[in-house]
Amino acid sequence: MIRPNFDDIFMELAVNLAKRSHCIKKHVGAVLTKETRIISIGYNGPPSGTHNCDEEFPIDGCARDSKGSCTLALHAEQNAILYAVKNNTSVEGSTLYVTLAPCLACARIIFSMGIKRVIFMYSYAEYKGLPFDEGLEFLKKFGVEVHKYEKDIKFEDNLI
Repeated sequence: MIRPNFDDIFMELAVNLAKRSHCIKKHVGAVLTKETRIISIGYNGPPSGTHNCDEEFPIDGCARDSKGSCTLALHAEQNAILYAVKNNTSVEGSTLYVTLAPCLACARIIFSMGIKRVIFMYSYAEYKGLPFDEGLEFLKKFGVEVHKYEKDIKFEDNLI
């Protein structure tokens, strides 16, 4: 039996977490780790206790802001960070595995929280039709290690 490495394990978990999303546009999952331990998880969607977009707004989803993003949704990496902080878990020095590269706003939070490494599957810029991944460029500029996850992970959901 071949033992999977931790990058594979954590990214596969992020893909599976993305399947929990109620967003009708994009499913994103995130895993925060320190060394070989999971410290928090998250997926994109509205704050707990509000609504589920695929149930309340099944055709068009919730309202969009001026950049085309959901007005109520938290990003997967935001949810993972918030859950860790809510439970008094430090994320400083951690690694973030995320299925979609962080947007610029999330990149600022990632840097500010002291996360040292980000591993992502897909380009946020390609998904949004932007010229480049400004969130990744921000992270690199300020010393956060950034890597694209190159292996294929099989999943049925074309929203991931």
